Amino acid sequence: MPIPSKSAGVDRSLLRDNVYDRIRDAIVDGTLQPGEQLKDAELAEWLGVSRTPIREALLRLASSGLVVAVPGRSTTVSEIDANAVNDARDVVGAMHALAVRQIAGQLSESQLKQMRDANRRFADAVASADIEAAHVADEQLHAVPIAALGNHALESVIGHFGPVVRRAERQRFSSDGSTSVELHNQLIDLLANGYAEQASDVTFDIWHSLRA
Repeated sequence: MPIPSKSAGVDRSLLRDNVYDRIRDAIVDGTLQPGEQLKDAELAEWLGVSRTPIREALLRLASSGLVVAVPGRSTTVSEIDANAVNDARDVVGAMHALAVRQIAGQLSESQLKQMRDANRRFADAVASADIEAAHVADEQLHAVPIAALGNHALESVIGHFGPVVRRAERQRFSSDGSTSVELHNQLIDLLANGYAEQASDVTFDIWHSLRA
């Protein structure tokens, strides 16, 4: 798919992060497809920025495995590689399991309600085959315990490798998301009741239900 011809500009107050986020999201949601060549000039025109933040973003994306850069030749969107996805899944899953183990029994009713509401939206999206909405709701659900814990090192690891997993995860939601709905319900109940080890085990199952 070619780079979109029109798009809202990037907030220059957070230029580098915004450019990175926009390109990353376009790769994760399939706007920029595996194997597609990424040209600095085209991306700069799309986002309304200079080439410098584009190049910086591509370097960051290469470090997480979302793009493949051949110096002096080309930069392309990486293929979805099973080994790379499974490696990233193991790391991201371990971070989420650590977070729920530490935060179990400490979430407020408001935070638990956020998770339940997100899971309802996730279930509705899966039932209607709305993959984008399912993806958003799933991210919102898992973000609650991460944000509550406030471990910035853990957040950094998830932010680095999470998009690799999310890109592959969209395929799972298109075929079978009902298992995740039930696992989410189990996780929320365990967190509410303070069962740390069991919540960690369910979180492990949630992330390892993804097989690339």
